[in-house]
Amino acid sequence: MSDSWKDGILLKIINIIVYFVFLGSNIYTVASPSSIYYYGKETYITPAPWAFLIWSLIHILLLGTVIYQFFPSGKKTIVDGISWRFPLLGILNAIYVNLWSTHHYIIAFIFSLFVSSAVTHIYYIVKKHHTAESYGDELFIHLPFSLYHGWTTVLVVVTAFDAFGVSSLSHSAGIWTKVFVFLALFFLEGTAATYAFSTPEGDLPASIAIAWSLWAIFAHQTSSGFVHWSSLAFAILALVWVVKGAAGLFFRSRGRISLMDEERAPLVG
Repeated sequence: MSDSWKDGILLKIINIIVYFVFLGSNIYTVASPSSIYYYGKETYITPAPWAFLIWSLIHILLLGTVIYQFFPSGKKTIVDGISWRFPLLGILNAIYVNLWSTHHYIIAFIFSLFVSSAVTHIYYIVKKHHTAESYGDELFIHLPFSLYHGWTTVLVVVTAFDAFGVSSLSHSAGIWTKVFVFLALFFLEGTAATYAFSTPEGDLPASIAIAWSLWAIFAHQTSSGFVHWSSLAFAILALVWVVKGAAGLFFRSRGRISLMDEERAPLVG
């Protein structure tokens, strides 16, 4: 019996509702008079405001996800595999964004860990148990959650400095600030490298999310030469892992094309 678009309809409807709640929470942070991206706490790891444009791409892709769930191949992963973890993620993320935008940084940091945990669980399910079988799977399942996973890693680090770091507007970068910033940058670059080597072709979207953020940190952090140039060094290294992932993706695509050509070849010459 073929799947009907009505199968799992309750979860599908909840996914749509939660998606728009999640989207609305991010739109509010941009549209509100006290936009967190311009008037939030400035730390020594705060990225340039344009770094957060990555949310727009994630939201566009997730819109495709909630539409794709009505197709049989999408339902298999989104409804049957990810299941209720997606609405849980959306709710946690909406709470996190609200707390962060209202400057409740310590509680926001705690919720950033919850968000990261929820994304990681979904990421694991998608990568481990649901190999992409079509371009729809790649575009509306694997791509958004890879990008999301990499970006939430950045958000945890940024929010940690918001919660426990000093303001770059009122405090100069002391030795301990420089040490922790260096370790944070090293962690982000190392995570990008981990993504690049997680599979033979690497995880390009997740690496891009981290490289993007490191370049944004480099562009924004000009008050401390140490932070500025350290972030540049790690951004360049992260870019290397992006290139590695892009090369792996290219060769994997070439392999698929070759396999398809072999399948189309006549059995007798």
